[in-house]
Amino acid sequence: MKPWLSIVGIGEDGLDGLSAEARVLIDEAEVLVGGERHLALVPRGGGDRRERLTWPSPLSALVDEIVGRRGTRVCVLATGDPLWYGIGVTLAKRIGPEEMTVLPSISAFSLACARLGWSLAEAETLTLHGRPLSLLARYLQPGARLLILSDGAQTPAQVAEALRARGYGRSRMTVLEHMGGPQERRLDAPAKAWNHDDISAFNTVAVDCVAESDAEVLPLTPGLPDSAFRHDGQMTKREVRAATLAALGFQVDGLLWDVGAGCGSVAVEWMRMAPQARAIAIERKPARVEMIRANVEKLGTPHLKIVEGEVPDALAGLELPDAIFIGGGLTRNGVFEACWEALKPGGRLVANVVTLGSEAKLFALRETYGGEMTRIAITRAEPVGPHMGWRPAMPVTQWSVRKS
Repeated sequence: MKPWLSIVGIGEDGLDGLSAEARVLIDEAEVLVGGERHLALVPRGGGDRRERLTWPSPLSALVDEIVGRRGTRVCVLATGDPLWYGIGVTLAKRIGPEEMTVLPSISAFSLACARLGWSLAEAETLTLHGRPLSLLARYLQPGARLLILSDGAQTPAQVAEALRARGYGRSRMTVLEHMGGPQERRLDAPAKAWNHDDISAFNTVAVDCVAESDAEVLPLTPGLPDSAFRHDGQMTKREVRAATLAALGFQVDGLLWDVGAGCGSVAVEWMRMAPQARAIAIERKPARVEMIRANVEKLGTPHLKIVEGEVPDALAGLELPDAIFIGGGLTRNGVFEACWEALKPGGRLVANVVTLGSEAKLFALRETYGGEMTRIAITRAEPVGPHMGWRPAMPVTQWSVRKS
């Protein structure tokens, strides 16, 4: 099929910054789609009565309308690179590449690096446009350089407050407004002294992260300290959690079910391993569901889906997983069977238990399904009166199996 949809990235310099090919796509389009700012860059000439559609909120209705116009020449105007946190990503999920022509302009990230002298390959990129501010927490590391697409004029102040609250107040912030156009402006200050309140809604934030001595520095590798989580003591402990995540065999495009999630520590750490990671935490106790929500907010994984309910009933209708961790409820009737049936072929299931009864069930399951059994025993040095001694934690039996 000949491409009928074009997506043209446009910068602050408007039509003057576009290639001849992009100009032709705009001129020959029967329908123009974009934000009010984008459409204003294409003035109506004499006799131009073409239909113009502006993006609503939410976008889904207009996306459906665009898809329904298959065969009509539709041109979507977008900011910078439409496939970098842009509308092109949404449209590409519905329309095949053979039906689209995408002409990106210079992205805000490339322009920001050019202004700052940063290497784009060494910077972390994220967007807070229409997304929770808590996403920022995952990216905070000493020495990290962050490039952030703003949600509006309020975003820089919110970022500065979040940095101060997490012990990164000395981080250097730069706000770049209307890059590439006549209204371009740059503002600089450390997060702890950020007081600019006259910022344009169209801005990009750059952060050169500097951790203060009291900052809680949390690595992206599995095995966060137990103290990083809000919990009631019933959680997968640090060393066991790291071993569990290794056994689950993380995949960037894989979906994890954390069944009997407790405080959600395994699901949260799975989500922290890559920005596009996906997980669902299933937990029946309301108090623990609230713990999961608190940990999601603190540790920067707001896209973790939380399902409150009893397993196996709570699993009905969920997207099928590529990996499953059963941290609780294994001995309940139907839990393992429902999980195993839902698990995709090639997926991995890992279950941890501490009681003899649960361990006996694991051995019985291994006889039927195969897999590996591991005993994890942790001993920590702790005070014994005025001295130090070794205190063993309750051993954990872990079963890991791949569905062939």
